[in-house]
Amino acid sequence: MAGPSDGTALGRTAFTGASELRGPLLVLRGAGGIGWDEFADISTGAGRRHGLVLDTSADRVVLQVLEGTAGMSPEDTAVAFTGGPLRVPVGTAWLGRTCDGLGRPLDGGPPVLADATAPVAGRPLNPVHRATPAEPVLTGISAVDAFTTLARGQKLPIFSVAGLPHLELAAQIAAQAGTGGAAGTGDGAEGFCVVFAAMGLGHADAEAVRRALADRAAADELVMVLNLADAPVIERVLTPRVALTVAEDLAFRAGRHVLVVMGDMTSYCEALREVSSARGEIPARRAYPGYLYSDLASLYERCGRIGGRPGSVTLLPFLTMPAGDITHPVPDLTGYITEGQIVLSPELYARGVDPPVDALGSLSRLMREAAGPGRTRTDHLDVAAQAIGALARARQVRDLAELVGETALTGTDRAYLAFERACEETLVSQGRAEHRGLPDTLDRAWRALGELPRRELTMLPQAALDAYYRPADAETASSEAPLEGGTP
Repeated sequence: MAGPSDGTALGRTAFTGASELRGPLLVLRGAGGIGWDEFADISTGAGRRHGLVLDTSADRVVLQVLEGTAGMSPEDTAVAFTGGPLRVPVGTAWLGRTCDGLGRPLDGGPPVLADATAPVAGRPLNPVHRATPAEPVLTGISAVDAFTTLARGQKLPIFSVAGLPHLELAAQIAAQAGTGGAAGTGDGAEGFCVVFAAMGLGHADAEAVRRALADRAAADELVMVLNLADAPVIERVLTPRVALTVAEDLAFRAGRHVLVVMGDMTSYCEALREVSSARGEIPARRAYPGYLYSDLASLYERCGRIGGRPGSVTLLPFLTMPAGDITHPVPDLTGYITEGQIVLSPELYARGVDPPVDALGSLSRLMREAAGPGRTRTDHLDVAAQAIGALARARQVRDLAELVGETALTGTDRAYLAFERACEETLVSQGRAEHRGLPDTLDRAWRALGELPRRELTMLPQAALDAYYRPADAETASSEAPLEGGTP
């Protein structure tokens, strides 16, 4: 039975003598007044370790030992509870640093030190104090900036499947995103920074991400929180909370615009399922805990803007859909909580389109708050609407061509197929290190639209057509002639 001993450096009573060590779990008996998710300091013959309370009852406390129980013995163990959840230092000292999921340095530097700490669970934000997400965060990725413009304070997930370059896309966005003004240059504004939180990464992927973000880290515009695949599962659950706690302080106390890129959220949810099983909780849909929705909401809803304060937290989580199933609990619940989605398509990737962003399957519900006159460019919303409509028509034509053959199509139908090809090759496809400003992106969209006859561009105002429309070739130009019995 555990018994109290002299206090530790934490100033709390320590309980000695664990009754059981089972895998990464430590079981104490006789420790009362302990709450769930309470953080603990563990002294062992193998050195100091840390734990998190998974379960409590009248006479038993179950802790997950973050560093594992290898080398520990029940008799040579003392556990001191902190009386609260894990807290981490917060402040600008995080900028330029790379740490693990518990905030411990991975870059060879000293521990992150600050005058203030904050609980990783965060503090609930009164909804009436929230300001509407507005103004753009430009990613430098044409397919995102043109069709699903991200607003400051928005949460917009990336849905992918195994084998697609979602991690590479997330790293590229983190490397080149910025707050563009009305000119739409995409250049980073003063006070912009990125928090990149990765969960369950292999060592090779982690090294690739670090190389991709090296310039941003050197400029002190990046915080990187990396949870590796061989790290304890409870660290994976804490990783996004540590990252969001750091981001909230940078945004709402330091006044910065913070983009949080984090994932894979499916890996996070699988870790949550494992912890739930260790707690002995009754499983729900596909063995995930019944509170999966509220747990994801407790992460996603930590982004936003606060009325009357500078700064914002914009969230771009990415996740893989098992077997490409968008009705799987993780993408399904994520879609309910967030404001749209960016969908990556295996079919586009098979055709050589990279990044394979499916514009027809993607949506930013707050795009009108972030794009258009005074925010990006006057023609932005109209161009996006026209291009999406044309892509939808092109998809219908492609289905028809599979039935009757492309030679049986009308000239206008073939123009839509030409537009689709131009859109994929000119606008959507983009190099892994290529940063495109918004003017370049919109000009590329106009070049793709040039494959269509002017009479088909019914969603664009005449002033925009006069200023930007250029037919792709003489054949397209000649098709501008009025049809018999019709109008151009």
